[in-house]
Amino acid sequence: MTRRSCAIYATGIVCAHLLIVGIALVVAQVFQTMIHSRLKKEITLTEKSQMFEGWKNPPPPVYMEYYFFNVTNVEVFLAGGKAVVKQIGPYTYREYRPRENVTFLENGTKVYALNPKTFVFVPEKSAGDPEVDILRTVNIPYVAVMNELDSYSFFLKTLVSMYMNGLGIELFMTRTVHEVLWGFKDPLLSKIHSMKPEVDEYFGLMWKKNGTHEGEFVFHTGEENYLDYGKIDTWNGLREMSWWSSNQSNMINGTDGAVFHPLINRNELLYIFAADLCRSIHLAYVEDVEVKGIQAYRFAPPSDVLMSPKDNPTNEGFCVPAGDCLGTGVLKVSVCREGAPIVVSFPHFYQADPKYINAVEGLSPNKEEHETYLDLQPTTGVPIRACKRAQLNIILKRVQGFPKTKFINETIFPIMFVNETATIDDESASQMRTMLLIVTLVSNFPLLIVGMGIILLLVLVILFCRNRQRTIEVKHIDFTEAFHSFTTVKDETAYTQVSSKPDEPSETPANQPMKNGSYIAMSPVEAQKC
Repeated sequence: MTRRSCAIYATGIVCAHLLIVGIALVVAQVFQTMIHSRLKKEITLTEKSQMFEGWKNPPPPVYMEYYFFNVTNVEVFLAGGKAVVKQIGPYTYREYRPRENVTFLENGTKVYALNPKTFVFVPEKSAGDPEVDILRTVNIPYVAVMNELDSYSFFLKTLVSMYMNGLGIELFMTRTVHEVLWGFKDPLLSKIHSMKPEVDEYFGLMWKKNGTHEGEFVFHTGEENYLDYGKIDTWNGLREMSWWSSNQSNMINGTDGAVFHPLINRNELLYIFAADLCRSIHLAYVEDVEVKGIQAYRFAPPSDVLMSPKDNPTNEGFCVPAGDCLGTGVLKVSVCREGAPIVVSFPHFYQADPKYINAVEGLSPNKEEHETYLDLQPTTGVPIRACKRAQLNIILKRVQGFPKTKFINETIFPIMFVNETATIDDESASQMRTMLLIVTLVSNFPLLIVGMGIILLLVLVILFCRNRQRTIEVKHIDFTEAFHSFTTVKDETAYTQVSSKPDEPSETPANQPMKNGSYIAMSPVEAQKC
């Protein structure tokens, strides 16, 4: 066996083994299963986990952009016309949210933590100075008091209304953006505080929320089940709320939005508990996106989250009292806002009933600017980019005993909305890309083996064809040379008669037959001598 033949046989053996082993590994998904098992063990909220430090001190910067609706025609609205608003902002703040008092419970299967939030103004990302810019908006304490007295006698409401007029308190107020956002001493609340000390005399949309937390959380670490990674076990000691009118609506589902379990697929629903919305919401897959070179799945709240109970009966439980429901796209949260007629929605009433959009002039909802979404890396479950957008509104309606509301049309009036954004930082993105590359290579290692086997198969075919062609050429050359030698000898050989008689004359009559003769072959040299 020649070296060439040995090489062909060796290549064939290696090729066969690679194909068999590679296909077997692909079918069995050995490496993929191994990687998934490793991810399930590594992605947990334990001190030794790589994810723990990022959960405890999130590296991506979080920005809170506050936009306000400045009312430009108060007198027209009070006279029964349509309010006209103009959006101002953003006023941007950097949000810091470290986890504090982290304590592991129940053999490391759960973890307790507080999540205080601190806000620092970022002027270069803002449209103006919040301490200078003036805003005209609804006087929320006025409306809250009016709404509280709605069920009382007409006489009492009239007295309170006259008293408020004497203090110069109006349905609309003019304040700086900073005061409306972070708080000011309200004259009406100060009077109430003097009679009821438990009532705070300061009011602000974010009053007492800078440097404070939203409650005590206990999370699942994912040690027992990777699908429970980051899920909330209790909030302020509760596993369910008591504000809403159904058990399903009162459930605390999902995570706080900071982490999600690994190995996310496009068909599942993800749940988030939003303490500021007083409820859990779900997100559904929308599309594949790319953020800083990282492939991600985009999840967003579907339209049925804030859909009217007429169209989505599961939302019936968010009507308090039972049966007192608003339309699509809005949620009344008075039950967790001390009775104030507060309504939440998406900005500019995005995905809401058109009647809410048309009730106020100056609104223009669109998906790009007003949709809430979350971009998740599906293998690790890590949020790559997030945009949480929510709008705060208040219900304005006519209340007997308060003459200033006599002509107004009942309106869900927009006050402000916030755009909370976070995007993975460059360093974390680089680490993520490296890790995903390793995971991809290891997971697809069987395919690499199959690929090598296919390449060797092609090499084997080429070697076999070339060897076969060479063999045919060699045989053809050997046969041609042999045939050529034979014909050359035949053409150049001379023959002569050998007589049995001694020294007879060489000439013989032409017509006399030869007798007793035979022929012998002579070499070409001898023939030349004759």
